[in-house]
Formats: sequence, structure tokens, C-alpha cells
Amino acid sequence: MSVFSASEWYARLHRVMSVLDQENVKILETMKQYGPRNLQQISRKSKLPYTTVYGRVGKLQSLNALSTYIHPAYSKIGLVRAIVLARPFPGKELLVRDALKIPGYWLKIIRCTGEPNGYYSVHAIPVRNQQDFRLYLDQLVTRGVVKDFQLYWLGESYSPLANFQYYDFKERSWKFEWEEWARAIASGKSTEAKKPPVASEGGFDKKDLIILKELSFNARVTLADLSKLLGMTLPATKYRFDRLVDEGFIADYVISVLPFIPELSDLCEVRVDFANENFMRNAEKVFSKTPFVLGITPILGLHSLSVRIYIPRQEVTNLMTFISALARDEVLVGYSYIFLDRATQITQTFAYKTYTDETGWHYDNRDYLQAVNGLVSKWSKLEAGQPSIKTSTVPID
Repeated sequence: MSVFSASEWYARLHRVMSVLDQENVKILETMKQYGPRNLQQISRKSKLPYTTVYGRVGKLQSLNALSTYIHPAYSKIGLVRAIVLARPFPGKELLVRDALKIPGYWLKIIRCTGEPNGYYSVHAIPVRNQQDFRLYLDQLVTRGVVKDFQLYWLGESYSPLANFQYYDFKERSWKFEWEEWARAIASGKSTEAKKPPVASEGGFDKKDLIILKELSFNARVTLADLSKLLGMTLPATKYRFDRLVDEGFIADYVISVLPFIPELSDLCEVRVDFANENFMRNAEKVFSKTPFVLGITPILGLHSLSVRIYIPRQEVTNLMTFISALARDEVLVGYSYIFLDRATQITQTFAYKTYTDETGWHYDNRDYLQAVNGLVSKWSKLEAGQPSIKTSTVPID
């Protein structure tokens, strides 16, 4: 574990807090509303000089304090996302991680502690192969790779920007109004039900997927760079980009700024199961206006949300008390939470390479399970030849 001196702690504190001024927040909020690519538009909409916007965005990026990307509308490209909570056999954690990667449709894999005490992973699977993916996971259990697993199919995600109404710019501190948020969720006010997106596979081609892939890495990628990558003229690239925006292939712009000091904060995923849809819709609205929620995703077929939370460690107890109070008031019928180890997270974009314009998405469990057999065989050989762990002594300054 790294050890930081007092001066290093204060330097990190200053670096995080120094970017949270009112002009930067205005720029970030405008980016969230209109997208982060066109800084001239952001200048007009925010009523800030272009030179100010350009300079501040450049500084935020140079400090690694800002990153931008998109959530593609997965349902429009024939994919559906899933969360897998995989429980490994003791000592075989890395085997589970490698097995989850084999189909190639994973988006994120990260070690977690809590309910599975193993791996939390997110996948984007072709809609027509949902049952095949479940069978693949079942086979991991049958082959002794995974002890057990849970699988949840997801709707489209929304990643709100931290609500700076709860931030005191003068004191450089955050307020956490737990009672206010609990009352708002429990209010029971009827809200318009959202219809889950209908998955489709049409209206796009491989070049469109490449554009979406690049935006999934960097939402500020230039049209000139996309043009070179696609081997197309700039006007043709702009036409494709504008069409993807107009037809809803971009579900959300993610403006990623961590509002709290990483070394003093925790990342967790909370599943909340509501008594009815009204409570769930209230919660979506409330969570989207808090300072600590990074992502909100409905779980298909249930009155449940998967909520990505990034929170100062000193507020974790209050978070758990807040969730427990909602359950006590019968707003929730159940909940679970896991802590995610950020140091172990690996990510990639959706598996665009498996798509062809002629045949669509390619998915073949036979190939994947053959690869699993090879992985298990390799792992068994490594275990057989594993040397004993020797004791070592490390001096402490």
C-alpha cells in the first residue's frame, strides 16, 4: 500500500478542490447538456469567452481531472448489457477473470468485496444470444471454473454530473442531505413510466460502430481524426456523425470529474429493489441530482436499479443508514451492495470487431467453451508446478 506524506495529501487535496470553481462547473454542466466536442457551442451556451473555455478544458485534461466519453444506445445496435457477479473458488480468482473475458463481449471487469467476494463484470451481449451467454456461465460452473454467479440484464445507463448545488465553493466542502433525499424518494408521487428500449439491429453499419467505439473512448475525438480512421472525406464523416446523434445512437454523454479525493473515497455498486415502479422512478430522479452517484441503470424485468456510487469514506455509514431507512419505510423490498477495487479494474469498448455488415454480430459458445477447456488445462498445469511461497523480510524505514 502506498504511503503519502502530509504534504502529498494536501497537494492532492488542493489539486482536486482547485478545479471545482464556478466557471469550471458551468463549463462541465454545459458539456453534459450539449456534448463536449464543440467548445465554441459550449462557449455560447455557457456565456463564457471561448478562450476561457478552451484554456480551462485543456487544464482540466492536463491534470487528468476530466475525461469524456459516451454511452452508446446499446439497444439500437442490437446489444443488451448484463451484470455478472461471479464467485470464485478460493485461490482461483484469476481463472474466473480470464474466463469472463473469453467471449470477448465484456466491457468492464473488477474485483469486488461483498455479496460475491469475487468479480463484478459488465458485458454487452447480442440480443439474440442472451440465452447462449447464460448457458456459457452455467458451463463455467459445471467445469469448476466459477463457484456460482448472478446475472442481471440491464437497460440503458445514465451517468449524472455531480450536483454542485450541494457544494460550498467558499468552504470547498460538500453537503450530504440524506434525510431530504430519503423523503423525496418516499414521497410516492406518480411519475411517467419509462418504456424500456426495444432492441433492434438495423440502420447502422460497421463504420457507424467504429465512430461509436471511438466516442466510447473519447467523446471529444475530432471529425478529422474519425475521417482518417474511416478513410472517408470530412463531409461524409460529419454526415455520419450527425445522423448517429440525430437518430439517438448516443444514449448519454459522460462528463467524468471525480468530486472527491480518490484516496479518501470508496467506489461501490448498490442494487436497490423497490416496492413499486413509482418509488423506483422517484429514486432515479433523486439519485441523478446527488453529488455521489456516478451511474444509474435499470435492471430489466424488475423494479430495481443498479447504482454506481463514489463517496467519501466518512459518508459510507450514512449511505448504509439511508438505504436501511428506505427498507424500513417499505420503499425498498431488498438491497445489496459491493465495494469495487478500482486498482483491479480493466475496461474495453463493445466488441465491434465481431460485427460484419453481412452477418451481424458473431457469437459461438462452442469456440468459447473450447477456449475455456484450454484455459482450465493451462491453469491445472500451473497449479501442479506452483512453487511454494517463501518468507521474505522487507525493511521498514
